[in-house]
Amino acid sequence: MADKTPKESGSRFATRIDPTKEGLSNEQLHFIRQVELEQWKKKTQKLRTRNVVTGLAIGAIVLGIYGYTFYSVSQERVMDELDEEAKLARMRGSKTGAN
Repeated sequence: MADKTPKESGSRFATRIDPTKEGLSNEQLHFIRQVELEQWKKKTQKLRTRNVVTGLAIGAIVLGIYGYTFYSVSQERVMDELDEEAKLARMRGSKTGAN
């Protein structure tokens, strides 16, 4: 299985530490919290932007389907009117024994 302990780094900074096990001062803990808060704000801003774009895209699709439905229903009315006119024309036509 994967080893869960952080690997030691040769660099002086950006090494992973466990704040609960390390003897950190209150200033260091405060700084860590500030950095984590800034990272969280940055991630949530990106996520919020992505959510807004997704919401607008879904809304546009819904409105498009809604508009198309109204358009197609209005086309059906035209077809119904044409059918009614055809029925009236058939009724007015001369009746023969074949009809």
